[in-house]
Amino acid sequence: MLLLGATVAALIWANSRFADSYETLCSTVLGPASLHLNLSVEAWAADGLLAVFFFVVGNELKHELVHGELRDPRRAALPIAAALGGVVVPALIFLSINAGAPGEARGGWGIPIATDIAFALAVLAIFGGRLPAPLRTFLLTLATVDDLCAVLVIAVAYTSGLSLAVLAAAGVGLAVFGYLQNASGRLVSRVRSAVPGWLLFGPLAVVIWALMHASGVHATIAGVAMGLLMRTSVWDGEAASPSDRAEQALRPVSAAVALPIFALFSAGVSLSGAEGFWGSTVTWGVLTGLLVGKFVGIVGVTWLVARFTSAALNPHIAWADLAAVGLLGAIGFTVSLLVAELSYTDEVQLAEAKGAVLLASAIASLLAAGMLGYRNRHYRRLGWPRL
Repeated sequence: MLLLGATVAALIWANSRFADSYETLCSTVLGPASLHLNLSVEAWAADGLLAVFFFVVGNELKHELVHGELRDPRRAALPIAAALGGVVVPALIFLSINAGAPGEARGGWGIPIATDIAFALAVLAIFGGRLPAPLRTFLLTLATVDDLCAVLVIAVAYTSGLSLAVLAAAGVGLAVFGYLQNASGRLVSRVRSAVPGWLLFGPLAVVIWALMHASGVHATIAGVAMGLLMRTSVWDGEAASPSDRAEQALRPVSAAVALPIFALFSAGVSLSGAEGFWGSTVTWGVLTGLLVGKFVGIVGVTWLVARFTSAALNPHIAWADLAAVGLLGAIGFTVSLLVAELSYTDEVQLAEAKGAVLLASAIASLLAAGMLGYRNRHYRRLGWPRL
């Protein structure tokens, strides 16, 4: 609700008589220029605060790899295949629609590949409370792999002006971070016991983030990398693993601060220049990629893999339930808005891409809510308890 409220506030603000103040605030530069951190407020929200969200994503992915569905390749085969289908098909649809488009229009092929975990799980929780528990696990695994693919696309396709020396320094910082997390030597144990975790890892995380930003790689990659390096096992004398403690501390920050602020400074699309919105190949590439490509990629690839391999869909999940997952996958929002900002320097194309993301996510949410409500009534008639 905070995320949705921030989005609505941004749209109203950017299209009101106070629109100039919105643009001024977004473009206000803060930070030390000597450290290459003199960024606009909008960039701080996308590069800085969103790194917290990506840390939570990386940490969640680590849990899935060590303790969850991704630990068993046979159980993970279908949601992984669905995620890959939901990445490849939307990208191909976008590229086919923009094949002959001039300028940098084709550069937005990464926009429709992402699924917003927060929104998708929220819609499932509100409208599909009686659906089988394995469906939530399927969606969570799919969305986690989907986000990993989006992170790799950002790192490879949307990196410019790469500085290998600074990137190597960031790599050294990540190595130290991982060592301090997982080493069991006496000296390291003494350091960890003597220094609070936030005081030991907090400054190190900031340094790693700053180095990653200066290297030319998008700074949110640092968040994912540190999340993947978190220790998920519980050692003697610990009530919880560092991964669990970080999850409890940072997930509220991600949900209540990072994502709403990012939405506030990213979703403010001006509708005054929307005359060419419906005639733009960027608009239709994003809309079709998300609403059609995600559904076809997720449901179609899952059916093909289940039909022609030994992988099988969980017996508690019906294909109608999976159709709802295909619609939930079309809710791009957070990561799609981020990729849009990385894709276009032209203000018109950027507004078209963001507007299409917001519209597609809204339509997908409504369609998914309707499908989930229909299936929820079916399971209620069968007497299934609410989760």
